[in-house]
Amino acid sequence: MTAELQTEFASTLPEALDRAARTDHGMTFFDSRGAVERRISYGELRDRSLELAGRLAGAGFKPGERIAMVAETRLDFVQLFFACQYAGLVPVPLNASVNLGGRDSYVRQLAFLVRNCEARALFGSDAFLEFMTEAAGDLGLAHLGTLEAFENAFVERRALPQVTPADHAYVQYTSGSTRVARGVLMTQRAVMTNLRAIIFDGLKLRPDDRFFSWLPFYHDMGLVGKLLTPVAGRASVAYLDSRHFALRPRLWLKLLEETGATISFGPSFGYGLCARRMRDGEGAGYDLSRWRVAGIGAEMIRMRTIEEFLEAVAGSGFDASALLPCYGMAEVGLAISFSELGGGVHADRVDRQQCMEGRRAVPHVPGSCGPTLEFVSCGRPLAGIEVEIRDSAGRRLPDRMIGTIYAKTDSVMDVYLNNPEASAEALVGGWLNTGDLGYLVDGNVVITGREKDLIIVHGRNYWPQDLEYVAEQHPGVRAGDAMAFSLEDGSGNERVVMLVQCRELDAAARERMRSQIEARVRAEFSCDCEVELVGAHTLPRTSSGKPSRSRARADYAASLGLAGNDAGGWQHLMARVSR
Repeated sequence: MTAELQTEFASTLPEALDRAARTDHGMTFFDSRGAVERRISYGELRDRSLELAGRLAGAGFKPGERIAMVAETRLDFVQLFFACQYAGLVPVPLNASVNLGGRDSYVRQLAFLVRNCEARALFGSDAFLEFMTEAAGDLGLAHLGTLEAFENAFVERRALPQVTPADHAYVQYTSGSTRVARGVLMTQRAVMTNLRAIIFDGLKLRPDDRFFSWLPFYHDMGLVGKLLTPVAGRASVAYLDSRHFALRPRLWLKLLEETGATISFGPSFGYGLCARRMRDGEGAGYDLSRWRVAGIGAEMIRMRTIEEFLEAVAGSGFDASALLPCYGMAEVGLAISFSELGGGVHADRVDRQQCMEGRRAVPHVPGSCGPTLEFVSCGRPLAGIEVEIRDSAGRRLPDRMIGTIYAKTDSVMDVYLNNPEASAEALVGGWLNTGDLGYLVDGNVVITGREKDLIIVHGRNYWPQDLEYVAEQHPGVRAGDAMAFSLEDGSGNERVVMLVQCRELDAAARERMRSQIEARVRAEFSCDCEVELVGAHTLPRTSSGKPSRSRARADYAASLGLAGNDAGGWQHLMARVSR
């Protein structure tokens, strides 16, 4: 099938589902207990989506109009997404994650996204109906509610348009880790170009491959990587809702074994969460020998997390060489670079002083005692993708010089929807300014962090992840419990602040913890860092689970009444701060 897939690769998403429908493959959805909830073949999905597309056309929706949908991991979402493809409509998957105590924040976010994408309709399950109604306000949408309600209200069907590669395929909102979420507008040609590179160059898909995913459909790794890739690759896929994974992360391993999946991806924190929830020796109770591609991406990858996961699954037959670090972003569909299949994880250990003062990734000399940093290689750019590292003046940098990562590919987005300023900033002379910092080593991409997150104080560069790592070594502080950033104090001076989630209630113990973390950061980096302890589940994160340091900075600044800082958002944040 692989040779046939290459010669007959689809040019649009509707064509991709048409071709997948000829096979006996399909989708399986699991519930919170790990039991099968729904199954559907690609043939059934195609028929169902075509029928629904006719109803959308009959309801008066015109090709090119945008349809917003709360992207729960449900068959309804998948059917509606592909129905929009057949009807020439542009689906807009929206965040389906409501944080504890974050109802108002979620409604504000939903309202912004629905207005920003100029949606003609908003779909979601009964569980989200109240949020949707409040967020939509008086927009006068043609439909607001569930898919079932739409089908009961609209029965007329009309002929469907011919979808071309030049047509828009979907809007993917970025997670907004450093600023307000932006709507990436992708054409059919662009997404199919990236899917081709992922399937043939990155995964080297085999006829017997099967996918498994707990990643949300509103994130690019979940939507493009684990919904569109299996369809375009004509391979079966199984899904677990990300909320169920968060509560029972070991279900990931259990269902990988039960489904015989060979390909499954996750961000670094997913591997870490799975490892932390497992008891000593429990890994030997699973059979993970068929897991040939264990992808890692979407955030900074730490060797410590990888080592913890490998220790947790010892005895399962899992091969460490299956681990596959990768790098990408929604602005190119999904993927920019993949590590070599079967190559495992490779870390580049470099001199910390050279990184901080000269932005040079100088290899650590074995036997020397100087402080070091460790960055994981994310492999070579996929076929058809060029990568350059540039300085602040736009000049190309040589290997091991740290700068902004630029990418050039036929899969790049059209624009950021209704955001010409951001589009002009990102799309520069045919290249995409990714906003990420990194360097190249023999053609391999190494990520060091987000450009907007880099802390520069007194001419020295600090990666927030490094400062946060020091805090995470303190007893009682977990991975992801700390966020570091720089802050202007109103007098033009910059200082370093780190918010640390703390579960300790004793005041004296909290003060010891705060002062010890400050002392360790000072000893490690010669950096004066003010540590503030905040309550558990307080630090803001993006829809995909990544730390939102810009939001934390803005909220902290607002709590102090500092002018010139982007205040707003989680106004309850510093109500929980205690020194």
